[in-house]
Amino acid sequence: MDTIRGKMSARFISLTGLLLAAAVLFPVVFHQFGIAGRVFLPMHIPVFLAGLVLGPWAGLLVGALSPGLSALLTGMPTAAYAVPMTPELAAYGAVSGLLYTDRKRSLWLALIGAMVAGRVVWCLMAVVIAPLLGFGGRTLPVVLAALAVGWPGVVLQLIFVPPLVMKVKRASVF
Repeated sequence: MDTIRGKMSARFISLTGLLLAAAVLFPVVFHQFGIAGRVFLPMHIPVFLAGLVLGPWAGLLVGALSPGLSALLTGMPTAAYAVPMTPELAAYGAVSGLLYTDRKRSLWLALIGAMVAGRVVWCLMAVVIAPLLGFGGRTLPVVLAALAVGWPGVVLQLIFVPPLVMKVKRASVF
């Protein structure tokens, strides 16, 4: 964490807030162009950036706050999606920040490791929440369908997140 004497610095707070705003704005932009958020997962990109560039606390904050804040401000995602997304995105941000050690090879490992961890958390949430929402015995098909739908977003993340992290690190913006 970017701190001064154990306290969060203004830089850390402002950049975390900027990435939180991006996590709310990206899905709106995607939807304006008719691009499905569940397919391309635009909210995930700022969450990964927060974890990989600013560390696990920023990633956790951006991931945990973005679904609820987006739902309140834009109506997306709906509550049925926001509830399991919140711990999923929090896991993405925190795990990516914990696994990244500023070496090129570990960037890929951190991103892929965080993707796996976040999806495991989402699946566990779906298994717990689905019966409460009346899905009952259809939990496994719902989970598998959701995982299958998001593969283009995973590909986009693998293509764009590592170069963005490297560019931002070189520019010393963050």
